[in-house]
Amino acid sequence: MRTEISMPKMGESLTEGTILKWHKKPGDFVKKDEILFEISTDKVDTEIPSPAEGIVSQILYPEGETVAVGTVVAVLGGEASAQSAAPAPAPVQESAPAPAAESKPAPAVTETAAEAPAPAADGDLVDVIMPKMGESIMEGTLISWKKKVGDRIKKEEIIFEISTDKVDTEVPSPAEGVLHSILVKEQETVAVGTVVARISGSGATASAPAAMAEPVKASAPAEVSMHDVIGKAASEAAPVEVFEKSDSDSSFYSPLVLNIAKTEGVSSSELASVTGTGIGGRVTKKDILAFVENRKQQRVIQPPVAAAPAPVAKPAPARPEPPKVDYVYTGDIERIPMDNIRQKIMSHMVGSRDTSVHVTGLLEVDMSKVHGFIQKNKDAFLQREGIKLTYMPFIAQAVVKALRENPLVNASIEGNTIVKKNYVNLGIAVALEPNGLIVPNIKNAQDKNITGLAKSINDLATRARTKKLTPDEIYGGTFTLTNYGVFGTLFGTPIINQPELAILGIGAVVKKPVVIEVDGMDTIAIKPMMYLTLSHDHRLIDGMLGGKFLKSVKDALEGFDTSAL
Repeated sequence: MRTEISMPKMGESLTEGTILKWHKKPGDFVKKDEILFEISTDKVDTEIPSPAEGIVSQILYPEGETVAVGTVVAVLGGEASAQSAAPAPAPVQESAPAPAAESKPAPAVTETAAEAPAPAADGDLVDVIMPKMGESIMEGTLISWKKKVGDRIKKEEIIFEISTDKVDTEVPSPAEGVLHSILVKEQETVAVGTVVARISGSGATASAPAAMAEPVKASAPAEVSMHDVIGKAASEAAPVEVFEKSDSDSSFYSPLVLNIAKTEGVSSSELASVTGTGIGGRVTKKDILAFVENRKQQRVIQPPVAAAPAPVAKPAPARPEPPKVDYVYTGDIERIPMDNIRQKIMSHMVGSRDTSVHVTGLLEVDMSKVHGFIQKNKDAFLQREGIKLTYMPFIAQAVVKALRENPLVNASIEGNTIVKKNYVNLGIAVALEPNGLIVPNIKNAQDKNITGLAKSINDLATRARTKKLTPDEIYGGTFTLTNYGVFGTLFGTPIINQPELAILGIGAVVKKPVVIEVDGMDTIAIKPMMYLTLSHDHRLIDGMLGGKFLKSVKDALEGFDTSAL
């Protein structure tokens, strides 16, 4: 019976392990619970016992290699006759490996439903995988099966048809035999490297319904080309040499190396330039991390070069750091360290850019009614309330009204859940001298009138500039206003204040000629006009919703009730 040995999970936070030593070699007989290999993790070094009795038919990763939890590292072929059995063409990493108990570091190894009832000779199953049809293609849709379970198939005979973003194509069989089991149904989309079927060299098939079992999916798509699918029959593979670099397989990289390369933005050409120190010149985790670390130290004007193998002191960061640049200055300069608030703003803005899908809508508002109201009442308001009457409380009131009419603009996203809020905590961006910004918010702004909003805006701005805000006044906002019009700016495209989903930019109110209709005739008039720009997160707020919100704000301002206050 064929048994796959996976890298066990040695703790909740551990995602990979390094193979220190193999205690058996291909062809050796191993008893159940006999030590098969040793591994090392960030937390513990331990010996791993065999989960079954049988012959070691394949060792898929050499000593010193670091692989992800759940990756198949070896295969037991069963009885002694299984020594000649052919190995699978490539290691398959399970998408959801069963975690091993903390107290007993035994690997979680189970057979797929298709394999369990099969009367096939041990170790004679050949995996058929979803091929990689292009550099950027990470998945494919299985359109139709040309064969059914039990059909005999010749090598390179068409077995199924797939569709990707770029191409539709027929996929030939990698080996001759009988279709033992089908693991992926028609019209199902799976990742590159997923096992979609198995072929039996002995002519055996899986019993129904096991013939249609769950596919084995790789957590990181393996680099599998059409050449690999067509050319790697069972008799062509060797137990260990499957990972050695050769003329026919010079571009093979382990899923772990590919994951690191993808995370760090290493291109295919750069990856090909990395000097491997593993068996047969394979690129190991140490090699790719050393290359990434070395690349960060290079000047941007230099092409990327392969890094010499070197110990890595710390793991690579989740997000690549910007490369170091040696700037050349021709005049007198002064270096000013960023203060804490500017560093936080920088980090927050970069995080927002990488989180929200920013889209911006813009419209122009006729502020004639609001402008006239302010001119008429500003002196009395100042005398009565002790603060100046500006455009901001009118815009704030219009925004609150629009948010109540379009509540999703006032929401946030947590994973795949929309958090809809029935209150409005209105953020007001306040500029701080000499070069800072803070966004306190008016709690429950929906309960305030023009006067209340005016007082709250003035109070928050004053206390922000005198550093008297409380932490509660900075957190918990649901929507933000940023008034760059106070500096004369006409419009801009602000960045969303996380975890909110939108921000409204307010431009300067400027008198300009506009076309209006009077008694059915078009004429030109001088109007106080203002641009409003809405940056919104397209993950939830599409163009229709963003447009409706802006239109609601515009209508509220242009139709302002002058009897208010």
